[in-house]
Amino acid sequence: MRSRSILLGLALLTGCAAGAETASSDGGPGEPTEPVELRLGYFPNVTHATAIVGIENGIIADALAGNVTLSTQFFNAGTDAVEALFSEAIDATFIGPNPAINAFAQSNGEAVRIIAGAASGGAALVVREGIETPEDLADAKLATPSLGNTQDVALRAWLTEQGYTTDLEGGGDVSVLPQANGDALQAFILGEIDGAWVPEPWATRMIEEGEGHVLVDEHDLWSNGEFVTTHLIVATSFLEEHPDVVKQLLTGHVAASAFVNESPDEAQQIVADTIFELTDTELPKGTLATAWKNLTFTVDPIASSLEESAADATEVGLLDPVDLEGIYDLTLLNEVLAEAGEPEIPAP
Repeated sequence: MRSRSILLGLALLTGCAAGAETASSDGGPGEPTEPVELRLGYFPNVTHATAIVGIENGIIADALAGNVTLSTQFFNAGTDAVEALFSEAIDATFIGPNPAINAFAQSNGEAVRIIAGAASGGAALVVREGIETPEDLADAKLATPSLGNTQDVALRAWLTEQGYTTDLEGGGDVSVLPQANGDALQAFILGEIDGAWVPEPWATRMIEEGEGHVLVDEHDLWSNGEFVTTHLIVATSFLEEHPDVVKQLLTGHVAASAFVNESPDEAQQIVADTIFELTDTELPKGTLATAWKNLTFTVDPIASSLEESAADATEVGLLDPVDLEGIYDLTLLNEVLAEAGEPEIPAP
């Protein structure tokens, strides 16, 4: 299988990286190196499965040279991850597209670069019984994970297309009420909201635990059903100062992505155990397996979907017009892919 060949090729690459304790971006082999800490963020979500597996299974750490120490921090919202990156508390993070766009815009295109994809798909609008068409949503209360996050933008843009008005305070024809995914699930079960546009596994949980059904599968709104849900960004300053470390991170990331696709059962168990450890939320095995089927794990950042996400955020008043030129730097990712004998991803 293709993913097995990736794993075998990357095993050689990660072995080389781990043994490169005396290699440095500042000097040749054999010269002393300074210790470097790579501080990496991620979310306890199924959409971050590649990050979770890469961290928990040691795949990313094994790809790092001996002078590099990996430390990790988890977040529950993209805004928090961006704040941590801006305050130099982390160097890189897995994150959704809209927070990455916001970070790029807020820094006038200076602070961050997208260096790889991680996941596509896995988001839906789940609603209660009695809501069968968009016309049934008048006066409805719908939740999203947080104001301005990827699903929040998607819901507001879709509602606009249906002729509804919304505002940032929860008013309008349809009330959009940003709240944490766990809170939204409980509110849905209790009948306090009529639905939510959420990522996996929350969409599946609302169906199974809240007796909801899918009104909109976001997969159906995109060309070829492909849209970025999670990608990997890095602080531009860290990328410029430590390109060797970033390449090692990408080597581990590509290997972790291959593992997730090659060994889905084992990967699902790692994800379930980690989410329970970090959030005290246990995902039933069947729920996780169902949610998993709605996602595609890929290192391709699916750049074509990012422009549309930015346009949607601008249309609903969550983003000023922004030029995204320069937001991607796939140079090191393509080096890793080429060394593994895999096709490179065309530059956006």
